[in-house]
Amino acid sequence: MMITIALPKGRLGEEAEDILIKSGILKKKIPQDSRKLIFEIGTDMKILLVRAQDVPTYVEMGTADIGIAGKDVLIEHSSDVFELADMKIGYCKMTVAAKKGVNREELFAKDFLKVGTKYPSIAKKFFSNISTQSEIIKLYGSVELGAVTGMSECIVDIVSTGGTLKENGLDVVEELFESTARLICNRSSYYRELDKIEEIKAAVIKTVTGA
Repeated sequence: MMITIALPKGRLGEEAEDILIKSGILKKKIPQDSRKLIFEIGTDMKILLVRAQDVPTYVEMGTADIGIAGKDVLIEHSSDVFELADMKIGYCKMTVAAKKGVNREELFAKDFLKVGTKYPSIAKKFFSNISTQSEIIKLYGSVELGAVTGMSECIVDIVSTGGTLKENGLDVVEELFESTARLICNRSSYYRELDKIEEIKAAVIKTVTGA
């Protein structure tokens, strides 16, 4: 039976590839600069190259049996998948950020906030939990620009080093949670291909932990 793995494009995918190769799951790197999106590895494995945000969808729908996705993406999409392992890569923090000098207590005490974000579900839930009415402005890139231009009073976004925020005059005012990439699995696939998937899971955990 063929196992299909959804691999995210970009840096996260390259780091995940390294782990899969060290684990013996892949023999060599997938050419991510290729226009080809599906790669058959021998007779029992297929790799799908997809956008990082789409990995949980491919796995949840059963198009892929296994995938690598950030915890931030899984939370945003409320993905109905099994989390098999923390791959310890792609570390970042989900944060609320605003212009330098903005007081956290005063910001969150406002009756209404405009919030720019790529993560509307996470943002909406957070501000609902602190009883602050908000207008969530969905953005697809350069989220920082929303706060810099005044279109939004704050942003909800992932932060790795914080360099981009600092360069644009923004500071983190609240950390929501930490995120790393997870090895995930379709629920039906797990039971159908239990032995193979457990073998992959064990190999990844051994590589990641060094155990």
